[in-house]
Amino acid sequence: MVVKDAELPYLRRCVELAAEALEAGDEPFGSVLVGADGTVLAEDHNRVASGDRTRHPEFELARWSAAHLTPEERAAATVYTSGEHCPMCAAAHAWVGLGRIVYVASSEQLGGWLAELGVPAPPVRPLAVPEVAPGVPVAGPVPELTEEIRALHRRFHQGRA
Repeated sequence: MVVKDAELPYLRRCVELAAEALEAGDEPFGSVLVGADGTVLAEDHNRVASGDRTRHPEFELARWSAAHLTPEERAAATVYTSGEHCPMCAAAHAWVGLGRIVYVASSEQLGGWLAELGVPAPPVRPLAVPEVAPGVPVAGPVPELTEEIRALHRRFHQGRA
């Protein structure tokens, strides 16, 4: 699937949210939920520094959509995100019936960056969204924004060394 130029502002907002997470001392991930008409419905950034490792923005947006949108509205919505959904978030996305996912950086890219920085592997294997939620349409990565995300992860992990 192709990412359209009109979608770049949503993805840029995801990068801003990831930077906000970093400034708050958290891992740099940000996501935006957009309705079929292009309206931003909700947004969030990582909050795992609280000690709850499930506080990913994609998971929070899935919960929000289940509470506030009809099944039809969820299916027509798009989640824009700085990084491809992890397996937990991809499963939540599919279970609540959200539509398309558009990400800046893939799980494969992130894994490579973290390996270069010497970051230990996570406790959950990083699977691509189609491996976890095969019915969810996915687009990404987005090369024009990928280096910004890479730089945020570098800042986060080098600051912890």
